[in-house]
Amino acid sequence: MEQYSHVTLDDILKNREINAYIQNGNDNLGVIGFTEHGFAHAKRSSNYAGYILRTLNYDDRTCELAAIAGYMHDIGNVVNRVAHAQSGALMAFQILNRLHMPPEEVALVVAAIGNHDEGTAAAVNPIAAALILSDKGDVRRTRVRNKETVGADIHDRVNYAVERAETSIDPERKTVTLDLTIDTQICPVMEYFEIFMTRMVLCRQAAEFLGLQFELIINETKLL
Repeated sequence: MEQYSHVTLDDILKNREINAYIQNGNDNLGVIGFTEHGFAHAKRSSNYAGYILRTLNYDDRTCELAAIAGYMHDIGNVVNRVAHAQSGALMAFQILNRLHMPPEEVALVVAAIGNHDEGTAAAVNPIAAALILSDKGDVRRTRVRNKETVGADIHDRVNYAVERAETSIDPERKTVTLDLTIDTQICPVMEYFEIFMTRMVLCRQAAEFLGLQFELIINETKLL
């Protein structure tokens, strides 16, 4: 009878293989001009995914699996940006099986990773929903690699304009709120919507899966 292991978030954070894929995937995206998808993004996504489910009183293990999925979700970028959610999910499947994580847990984490990117994303389980909200809420100035591109690249401009971004849960009001402070001299609010509308729709769907209403606040004005 096969013996399974209790794979912890700490095990994942210290895993040389996973960290190599995060580092190299981020390097690859830097070459083609994408925003930062390295350890800062991985750790923030991990922290927020766990926070979201903890605040909603999910059990400790489900929260830890969400944090694991959050840390690993972009490893597919080491293969290619295109379909990185699916390639990352298959990579995670192999890694987690080698670590002897129980298949019932592997299934949840792999589904979350494979369903986090807009275009193919869906909140298929609570971990996936939390990952979508944590990943799409990571909009910040420090993700822009090259200030020289801010004027020409709308994606960089939108990220660079964000001075503060915070995702919060209010269990009593049953809301999840993405609260942003944007320098409108760098990027008008309309440009934010031009780029991120599909992501905000995805966040709304993920929130609804968790029984919440998604709210977007920009510069103290509620827009969604």
